[in-house]
Amino acid sequence: MKLNELHDNPGATRPKKRVGRGPGSGMGKTAGRGIKGQKSRSGVAIKGYEGGQMPIYQRLPKRGFNKPNRKKYAVVNLGLIQKFIEAGKIDAGQPITEDVLVASGLVRRKRDGVRVLAKGEVSTKLDLHVAGASKSAVDAVEKAGGSLSVTTAQAAD
Repeated sequence: MKLNELHDNPGATRPKKRVGRGPGSGMGKTAGRGIKGQKSRSGVAIKGYEGGQMPIYQRLPKRGFNKPNRKKYAVVNLGLIQKFIEAGKIDAGQPITEDVLVASGLVRRKRDGVRVLAKGEVSTKLDLHVAGASKSAVDAVEKAGGSLSVTTAQAAD
């Protein structure tokens, strides 16, 4: 295949509509905008306008709330921790803390702490000390013969 042989699928592109090119084109004179009125003029953007009726985005009540001081955790899956141990980037013999995970390159930055989730298999006996963990992650680590302790106030949920 060569560059000059590349082409789009049939019907994928349509020719540009050339407006205002005389009556024979079918899009001459008013260029498909009709006669007079706000929308026939240039520079008009009336996205949420409903003819003077109260727009739907103002009629509906506001909903939801963004907690300004919510905690953001760096998320790590057990399968990735196992992969890094097998690659020799993490020493399973030592306690695995958040700083160890950052130093190994598994987590870019700690944020408000590291939270461990149970995606993936873990076969090595681990001693994890992190800010948060799911119940299934705690169960998976204990099933492999290790321990997972949550260091901050956040309990396993």
